[in-house]
Amino acid sequence: MTPHVTIIGAGLGGLTLARVLHVHGIPATVHEAEASPTARAQGGMLDIHDHNGQPALRAAGLTDEFRALVLEGRQAMRILDRDGTVLFDQPDDGTGGRPEVQRGELRQMLLDSLPAGTVRWGRKVGATRSLGGGRHEVVFADGTTVVTNLLVGADGAWSRVRHLLSAATPEYAGMSYVETYLYDADTRHPAAAKAVGGGSMLALAPGKGIQAHREKGDTLHTYVALTRSRDWFTGVDFTDSAAAGARIAGEFEGWAPELTALITDCDTPPVLRPLNALPVGHRWERVPGVTLLGDAAHLSIPNGEGANLAMYDGAELGKALAAHPDDTEAALGAYERAMFPRGAEAAADGTQLNAELFGDDAPHGLIASFTGSTGNTGNTEDTGSTEDGRTS
Repeated sequence: MTPHVTIIGAGLGGLTLARVLHVHGIPATVHEAEASPTARAQGGMLDIHDHNGQPALRAAGLTDEFRALVLEGRQAMRILDRDGTVLFDQPDDGTGGRPEVQRGELRQMLLDSLPAGTVRWGRKVGATRSLGGGRHEVVFADGTTVVTNLLVGADGAWSRVRHLLSAATPEYAGMSYVETYLYDADTRHPAAAKAVGGGSMLALAPGKGIQAHREKGDTLHTYVALTRSRDWFTGVDFTDSAAAGARIAGEFEGWAPELTALITDCDTPPVLRPLNALPVGHRWERVPGVTLLGDAAHLSIPNGEGANLAMYDGAELGKALAAHPDDTEAALGAYERAMFPRGAEAAADGTQLNAELFGDDAPHGLIASFTGSTGNTGNTEDTGSTEDGRTS
């Protein structure tokens, strides 16, 4: 019989695993560092893909609940030139395979699908260690401990479980995002709202870009991308919102004011999001009683796949454990053999996408990839979803 599963991290991947295990009658406990489900904002929009995120939710028995969260029209995409000219504009005609939902609502849907008490809040992990024989001990910041025969690290980029399997640690990818929000955009920021349109907008140049998405409630959520060193960002005082916004916007001198307004007119303090990644193809030798999923296993630069892959990992691990109730190691081995190439492929695709987004011929290389043309086309559009690596 599959032992009780101890999951570290109540992100989308860990919760999907817990839900699929619950569907199959396998007990699990999720330990989460955050004090409550509302302890922090859960990020913005996610496009849930028909080849990984949606199958994961089907395995969890939550397709109808997911569909009820979908925001219609948000699959529309556009790419703008730095002067605001629309280069590519693709409306949402309802046939796309990547419906958009709010990340926080998706997480709450998963939480609501679990038995009461499954998630233990305020359980920040201080350390993990092997006890031998496939058993592991988790030591929490409050001094309490848990010993488990099956430990799953679903705790994001800075996983406290990963060291049990691998010496790899994330490294800075040379680029950071600065996150901003504009509220009541159509009335308070009409020019910026018009530039973004009804879905996502990308304004790109070599080494930098302004990427925005229209969220629920007339909100514009922006990720400003800059290829700069850690030290450069250290020199920006993010405790002074106006000064930080002006410094970041200064890197877009000469760009259309409706684009730079997404930085300078923000209604929340700008937040720095450094991009880190594990080595492409990160893997480990099988270690009894422990495994990883999502960013803990294959953190990469944003490629629109992070949350989808985490959920798919969780669903596939849950299904593998259900299929091998009397042989946990067989389940973990089967899961990892499929997960390693899946994560490597997504990371490689992310590297290619990053080159199209911010390479020397940006935005035209990206436009060409969407239109199937070669060379500079002069008009295009695309959108890129970003997933932030979470830490428990």
